Amino acid sequence: MIHQTALVHTGATLGHNVSVGPFSIIEDGVVLGDDNYVGPHVVIKSGTEIGSGNRIYQFASLGEAPQYSGYRNENTQLSIGDRNVIREYATLNRGSPAGIGVTRVGNDNFLMAYVHIAHDSVLGDRTIFANGASLAGHVSVGDHAILGGFTLVHQFCRIGEHSITGIGAVCLKDVPPFVVATGNVAEPYGINTKGLRRRGFSESAIAALKQAYRCLYRSSNDLQTALGELQLLGSKHQEVEKLSSFVESSERGIIR
Repeated sequence: MIHQTALVHTGATLGHNVSVGPFSIIEDGVVLGDDNYVGPHVVIKSGTEIGSGNRIYQFASLGEAPQYSGYRNENTQLSIGDRNVIREYATLNRGSPAGIGVTRVGNDNFLMAYVHIAHDSVLGDRTIFANGASLAGHVSVGDHAILGGFTLVHQFCRIGEHSITGIGAVCLKDVPPFVVATGNVAEPYGINTKGLRRRGFSESAIAALKQAYRCLYRSSNDLQTALGELQLLGSKHQEVEKLSSFVESSERGIIR
């Protein structure tokens, strides 16, 4: 299942039922689990560990050195979980010595063409990155988040779970969970109601999140007063508690 033109280092570890296409390069120390498909002209660099059942399309670059000016060839890592789809020309860099030292991608994520995941970023599970969406370094993305095409996320920002960004959104601050964000610079545009319904959230949970959103963004409350009200509402609805905890723990501040 390895094409005769592919270059697979003898120090790489490949599981069962792995397919490697023409002219792909897999370097020393790479670990590929079972049932992975690696298309043609893919480059997977040393320091990369990939789980099982992933599909990696042509010209993707996985595990290249971080785009960090202080990098001096330290041993850092890229860790990818299971059943991810990584489309054409996507670039996923290793971690940096200035960060956590590893870039992590969870399970069941869909990264479309030209997506960039920079050093020390952490993706949860079941996220979708549309074409050209890009993360700077040290960004975290929660489960089920969707980044619209050409979304740009500033370093050290967080994208909350079940949130969604519009095409060309520029996120310079944290995007809270469950929120729709769009624009340059990104602003909040309500709760991701359609996405939550598709994923089986109850109408009472969605109504509580809408109430929390009004408290946070549509009232005359300052942030501390809004957080106090969110904490009370969160005692009855765990979704609101997640929203409240995210906002309270934000270091960069949330989009406003």
